Amino acid sequence: MTDHGGRGIERRAFVKSALAIGGASALSACLERTDDHDVPQGSAESLPERQHAWGDYVKRDEHGNAVPVPHRLLLLLDYDGDGTPTADDRDTVERALDTLDSAYAWRHDGLLSTMAYSPAYFARYDESLPERVDLPAPEALASFEDPALDTADAALHLASDHAHVLLAAEQALTGEQDTLNGVTVDASFDGVFSVAERRTGFTGDGLPAENQDVRGVPDSEPVPEDAPLYMGFKSTFEKTQASEDRVTIAEGAFAGGTTQHVSHMLLNLQQWYEQDDREQRVGKMFCPYHAEHDVVEGAGDNLGADAKLEKAKPAARAADEDGVVGHSQKMVSLREDGRPIILRRDFDSTDGGHAGLHFVSYQRTIADFIDTRDAMTGADLAAETPVGQRNNNGILQYMTVTSRGNYLVPPRSKRALPTPGGANA
Repeated sequence: MTDHGGRGIERRAFVKSALAIGGASALSACLERTDDHDVPQGSAESLPERQHAWGDYVKRDEHGNAVPVPHRLLLLLDYDGDGTPTADDRDTVERALDTLDSAYAWRHDGLLSTMAYSPAYFARYDESLPERVDLPAPEALASFEDPALDTADAALHLASDHAHVLLAAEQALTGEQDTLNGVTVDASFDGVFSVAERRTGFTGDGLPAENQDVRGVPDSEPVPEDAPLYMGFKSTFEKTQASEDRVTIAEGAFAGGTTQHVSHMLLNLQQWYEQDDREQRVGKMFCPYHAEHDVVEGAGDNLGADAKLEKAKPAARAADEDGVVGHSQKMVSLREDGRPIILRRDFDSTDGGHAGLHFVSYQRTIADFIDTRDAMTGADLAAETPVGQRNNNGILQYMTVTSRGNYLVPPRSKRALPTPGGANA
């Protein structure tokens, strides 16, 4: 099947559905409909110690922006044993993850991943995490939120240009496949981890438009064909992302690791597309100045490597004078050396048949994420200016947070069932 026209859209939509469904039959059907079988093998040797070191292994656009890896799978995992993990379980998990590294090259057209552990996992131990590791239990982060709080022990985030790679990797990890891209599977998560929840999705130019026949998006199919996300704009400008160095834990038992926040948001875009016009959408996503002066073309590719907010008013002044403040505008106050303090790798989703966003971020401490979310919430703006708690306060009114989870991403050498003190043996 070709990758253009109606047949191409049909193929990509099928691939999305297969990934969302999962299982051996979905993998088989996906392989039958793809011509992307030739995926480079990898090696478990000489891989970066930072699991979150994806930046040098993804595509870059003409402006130097990292191109998000299009297909995503997030597996929430429960440890099957009682009490604390055994040495045998650690060995099994490490060999299973090594199998993925050997089967697929560590890059966008192979497989990228992070294995992370929750506060609930570390609570199994009498020992506490080091003080410099900031990993609180998840909680609601705004007065209008009521999210489910993740209690799974671990979260495995997988990303690839090829959806069938994610399906095959999942089958190997769950003990349903003996070989993986020509590599023998000699260990799996079976008997150590059970999959508590699957979360799937996609990001990239055209993918949201091809998958907009879901609840939360108007029937008029308004998502632009070139948009990488459902809301119509790109968000991963190089200078609106923290560097991998900035989000890395610098010292201690988990040096080289990071923390991860994972949340899910339902998108409700009826008003966004049916009542708000283009100027209003630009004003709420970026800032009123951008809307008034036509700064943003299309999805925002013309902006280069930054959101170009130099001429935007401070958020409080915009909220007071314009009666609206932009989402990006609110984030400016948290920049260090001109860049944010969290690194986002979020992706859109049709999980549950509803348009959504799986927000995945990496930061040195969970406190960095909470500070960022507080800026996004803009409670002080709602209290002191004409903007509402959610209305005209960035993009808050178009999304509902349904879940939140916090995780520690250890360095690669400690990714298999680590102890709070950092031991992995």
